[in-house]
Amino acid sequence: MIEADDAAKVADALGRNLAGVAINKSNFEKLPDTFWGYYARGHDGKGAFAVIVTYSEKAQDVDELVKMYEQWVAKAKSPVR
Repeated sequence: MIEADDAAKVADALGRNLAGVAINKSNFEKLPDTFWGYYARGHDGKGAFAVIVTYSEKAQDVDELVKMYEQWVAKAKSPVR
């Protein structure tokens, strides 16, 4: 289980990473017009973390991605036999 201090460090690292991407408009100049995504992944000695940011003109695309995540969570939390 992640400790509160470690969780805060993860959130800080993700926020700084996303802020760095957002500051540079050239990161967004060649994106497709209708959809795009960005992800960042990191790790420390205790585990790994990731963040995914997705944009789509079709809300269904984003809804499907969230649904996939929810299915993964349900499967990951299922008891192992």
